[in-house]
Amino acid sequence: MKRLLPLILLLLIATSCKSKKTASSKKRQTHNVKVKTTEKASKEAESIVKYAKTFDGTRYKYGGTTKKGMDCSGLIFTSYKKHNVILPRTTSGLKSTGDWIDVKEVNVGDLVFFATKKNSRKVNHVGIVTSVRTGNVEFIHASSSRGVMISSLAEKYWYFSFVQARRVL
Repeated sequence: MKRLLPLILLLLIATSCKSKKTASSKKRQTHNVKVKTTEKASKEAESIVKYAKTFDGTRYKYGGTTKKGMDCSGLIFTSYKKHNVILPRTTSGLKSTGDWIDVKEVNVGDLVFFATKKNSRKVNHVGIVTSVRTGNVEFIHASSSRGVMISSLAEKYWYFSFVQARRVL
């Protein structure tokens, strides 16, 4: 028994000393989004996006619509309102506003909707398309973790969360 105890302790120590990864060596996975870039964005859409970009870096605040804090639908509501386009204030109101369009047809100023809750396809997040290039759609939105920022639909998270796109102009 006296010989067995040190052997068991030695085995426990050896198996618990595994190295742990502290930094991720994974590359950020992206996906190619098939997009047609034939249509030029309207001046109004460009102006709305330019105004929305002035909020870049603004912290997230549920229900917020100012530079002190903003949520995703607040960014859309405020940006369009500045240009005399009145839209619903909430994401659930926005998801049925305007015309549904295929992701291949999106253009600057269109709205993109996402379902970010695990195991759900219910829309709970929205952004404004800021640029469209072959294989890539970028959009501005208010992230609850990082505030107002520009992201890409080619990023794995957004690619798999995407639900629909709508044209309101």
